[in-house]
Amino acid sequence: MTLGRRQFLAAGTALAAASLTGCGSRSSLGGKNELSMWTWVGSVNDDLIGQAEKTIPGYDGMKLSMTRIGSNYKTKVLTALAGKSLVPDIVAINDDVATYFPNADQFHDLYELGAKELEKDFLPWKWKWGVTPAGKMMAYPMDTGPTALFYRSDIFTKAGIDIDPAAVAQLAPDWDAYIQLGKKLKQAVPGSAITNNIKSVYDYRMAQQSKRYMTSDGQFIGDQDHVREAFDLAVRVVKEGLSANAQNGSTDEDAVVTNGKLVAFSAAVWWAQLGPKNAAPKTKGLWRVTAQPGGPGNKGGSFLGITKYCKDPKAAFAFISWLESAKNQAQAFLDPVLFPSTPASYTDSRLSAPDPFFGGQKIVDVFADSAKKYPGAFFSPYDSLIDTPLGNELVNVETAGKNPDQAWSDAQHQIERELTRAGAI
Repeated sequence: MTLGRRQFLAAGTALAAASLTGCGSRSSLGGKNELSMWTWVGSVNDDLIGQAEKTIPGYDGMKLSMTRIGSNYKTKVLTALAGKSLVPDIVAINDDVATYFPNADQFHDLYELGAKELEKDFLPWKWKWGVTPAGKMMAYPMDTGPTALFYRSDIFTKAGIDIDPAAVAQLAPDWDAYIQLGKKLKQAVPGSAITNNIKSVYDYRMAQQSKRYMTSDGQFIGDQDHVREAFDLAVRVVKEGLSANAQNGSTDEDAVVTNGKLVAFSAAVWWAQLGPKNAAPKTKGLWRVTAQPGGPGNKGGSFLGITKYCKDPKAAFAFISWLESAKNQAQAFLDPVLFPSTPASYTDSRLSAPDPFFGGQKIVDVFADSAKKYPGAFFSPYDSLIDTPLGNELVNVETAGKNPDQAWSDAQHQIERELTRAGAI
């Protein structure tokens, strides 16, 4: 399935058209001395925002007015853009940044505001993700989601496995070895699982890949070997009895951490807080982190965009570049635990301190190495559309015993229908 670059971008525009039709006067939210900003809960550091709400650094007389949106965030942003009225000056954008690319004309090109001079301060792959295929910098880097292997040192000890992070990394350098390690853990401690569910294995294997579902020139590659390999790997982990079968969004997802069933998990840095620290606080000191089987990866991370309706683009850029400086990203790692996209932050004492929850380990070193070595991959506006059928069919394999080959075939047929409907093929 192939289409030219111009067709690819045009089709992407059609994908977003339903939410970007409308009329109205072009205006932004807030008073003339305010920069309005929309984001979601847990995306920024409150102390830093508090400073900007008094005055934008370097712009006396201009202050920030921020709104946290609790649900349907993306829908509300697109609806505001569609109406072209009461649009925030600045919007946070999640890791699905590519789905906003068809709407790039609604955003300032940050290169024109001075972003190029700061590119050297950021992880190259993260910076590239905020740039459209046409070369416009639409989104400024915020945090990242480097991946690693979390594991319970007490369970590993019961299984006779060396708990030193370097030793565990050597025992499980790839997913095949990780499965063998899982078998050993389960034999020693019955019921042990090395993933919460089938979709997580697939997601984190795909998060390591240097390519995903589309090429930058519009070729569909979601039916190729690298995707099937991740699909089959996820099925294999389930067939080996190493999944906790706790589906995403279910109460079981936390329960398998709380009750100790999930003894190892390849996940992103943010899982440290959402997983063991939240669901199993009594396991403080028992967890460790090491390199993920199969190599470094990334899952998650955010961006900031300045809309075309912004009343003072220069002040807005001064704010976002200040907020996402290496010093301030280090502060944002402390609360709300956002891993920096600025490598200079990784040696900041606020990040490099030992973490008591992880037995005094300096876990930032593991995630920093993953972030710096991650190969990067092209994300298209259609990735969510393609990923959904694959994920749904994997869940059918785990929860309903569906034949994996049939599940793969059905997912591909659904993807073809969706891409056809979207005008991508």
